[in-house]
Formats: sequence, C-alpha cells, structure tokens
Amino acid sequence: MIRRLFTGLVLLGLTTLAHAAFDVDQLMAELARSPGGQAKFVEKRYLALLDKPVVATGDLIYNAPDLLEKRTYTPKVETMVLYKDTLSLERDRRRMQIQLSQRPEVAAFVESIRSTLQGNRASLERNYTLKLTGNADAWTLTLVPIEQRIAALLQRITLSGARQQVLGIAYLQADGDRTEMTIEPVRLP
Repeated sequence: MIRRLFTGLVLLGLTTLAHAAFDVDQLMAELARSPGGQAKFVEKRYLALLDKPVVATGDLIYNAPDLLEKRTYTPKVETMVLYKDTLSLERDRRRMQIQLSQRPEVAAFVESIRSTLQGNRASLERNYTLKLTGNADAWTLTLVPIEQRIAALLQRITLSGARQQVLGIAYLQADGDRTEMTIEPVRLP
C-alpha cells in the first residue's frame, strides 16, 4: 500500500514537471521562430478628453527581424515603418524620421514590440520588468518600465497571444490614457 502510494506520488510529480509552468524563455523561443507576416488590426485609443474611444484600423506587417510596419487606413491614412534604427512616420503628405539611437525613450517604447516579436528577452529586460501568465496557447506578457523617464510616460504594456503570435497589445500611459489593439492571426508569407 505504501509502495503504491509512493509510486503514485512520484508519477504525479513527474506529470507535474512535464506540465511545468510556461515561462518567459519558452515564450521567447516560440516568438523567435516566427518569420513574421501580415495581419489586420483594430486599435482603440481611450483619451481622458474624449467621451468615446478613437478607433483606427489597418494592417501590420512584420518581416523578422528588422522590419515592422503599421499601415492605418481609418480614421486617417498614416504609415509608420520601423526598420533597424529608423522610425519613419507619414501622415497628410508629411514625413518624419526618428533615429532611435538619438531618442532612448522612443526606442524603449518601440523596441518593446519589436523585441517581443523577435523573442529577444535581453533587449526587453534592458527597459522592462517582465511578467508572464498563462500557457503556450493563451499567454499574457506584461512589461513594466524600469527607467524613470519611461515610467513617467508609460505605466505598462500588456501583450497577449497564442504560441508565436501576438494577438493583442495594450498600453497604459502614466496619465491614465490607454490604447488597446486587437490583431487578427498573422497570415504567413
């Protein structure tokens, strides 16, 4: 009887180890395997000055490891392209470029998304504390800024997804305004 109980406990322990908690390293490895792709998004911006959210729609394109593009079609056409160290914005026929190396606070914000898509834990941990909940099929990664100048602008970024796909991104700004983006599953190239 004691022997059967002991064997049962050992087997239960091995089963528990086999189903150990999903961790950040596993998530990063899963994300790093994604070649990228294209997906549609809906973004809702909740601003204290407005009674209802501003809703934007468009496409996201990610080609691992260096190209991230956000094409917004409504309510106004706008294109944002992140390629290596350069962030380019185009709206109303006006174009602006930012070198991320010259704007560390912008770089930290932008890199939170690109580094997540790349599965680059070291890059994320330079600017954020990481907290992961869930499992491989339904995970949530919360990024909390560790630098004061970033924390003065941003309380946290919450990314959610399944396996190697990011399906939601939420930003909570320090002033209480927030943005929530839902992303359709990526169509692979």
